[in-house]
Amino acid sequence: MTLKLAVGLGIAGIIVVFGVVGPLLVGNPSTVRDLGLTGPGNGFLLGTTQTGQDVFAQLAYATRGSLIIGVVVGALTLLLSSFFGIVGAFVGGWADEAFSLFTNIMLVIPGLPLVILISSYVPNKSIWLVAAVLAITSWAGSARVLRGFTLSVRSRDYVLAARISGEKRWRILFVEILPNLIPLLASQVVFAVIFAILGEAGLSFLGLGASGSFTWGTMLFYAQNGLALRLGAWWWFAPPGLAIALFGAALSLINFSIDEIINPKLRSQTRAERNKWSVKS
Repeated sequence: MTLKLAVGLGIAGIIVVFGVVGPLLVGNPSTVRDLGLTGPGNGFLLGTTQTGQDVFAQLAYATRGSLIIGVVVGALTLLLSSFFGIVGAFVGGWADEAFSLFTNIMLVIPGLPLVILISSYVPNKSIWLVAAVLAITSWAGSARVLRGFTLSVRSRDYVLAARISGEKRWRILFVEILPNLIPLLASQVVFAVIFAILGEAGLSFLGLGASGSFTWGTMLFYAQNGLALRLGAWWWFAPPGLAIALFGAALSLINFSIDEIINPKLRSQTRAERNKWSVKS
């Protein structure tokens, strides 16, 4: 395991544990107290909002909400991109052409305006609806990448040998082709999770996020409406912003490590550059 992968897994693991265990250890994040805007201390680890709500409790629930959106979008993106990318390329013929055409149409449709349009027309948006909208607008790029790689694997000698020997098509797909796509699938899922969390934060910051649910994006939205930046209430807006930055950086490190596994040339190139800098120093 490389240092890059270890750091990424460590940071992501801490945030995931906090998102799973944190809500079980804190009180109701929506409880209003007659305290006003107070800084960390006095029984509140991260202070309170203008209405006396516990910021630490909100952060715990927001972490869980953002992780749910990330996982759901990653799973839906994996299913959609695998179906339209891998299955279409493996079957070939008119199915591949139809799937490829539909994927290209989804690619040319601007994702962010479409997400904003759909979100603005739905009055009560749950976390699940926001996740579904983000997944629908983000799977096409992964499907195109998977299709190209599947076409390459499908034409390799051992796959052709399996076809000539009379192997069933489903066995060729699941035994001969899919194992070679696992690192690429993992990379695409990690990228989808990053997109989902950043996309949800952007939607919530614009007031188009999940209604009645806490996420990192909704925390920033409420902090903006409460003039936290102008009032200097850093404990209100800094924690969710830092959480987004740390989790995004951790997933990026994991994604870079997966890319090095997929393409050994990147690993050797990184090692050569590191040796070059060590010689210079």
